[in-house]
Amino acid sequence: MPFSSDHIAELSLLSQFESSSGQAGIKVHRHDAASETVQAAERLFAKGLITQDDGGYLTPLGSEAVELTQQLQSILAT
Repeated sequence: MPFSSDHIAELSLLSQFESSSGQAGIKVHRHDAASETVQAAERLFAKGLITQDDGGYLTPLGSEAVELTQQLQSILAT
């Protein structure tokens, strides 16, 4: 099953979070962020991966997803 454009946008947004720190969040500014990024943040929030629909912090499930995303990036980069 190929990644959809929605999945790619979600993975890209997840990759912006620091996996090593639960204290570092991000903010998606709706007025100047790409619509794909805004929608990705809303979907990640609905899936329980981030704490707010415009970013916030990672949930425990979100932290796990970021770690897996980083592993996948590392594998694909070799």
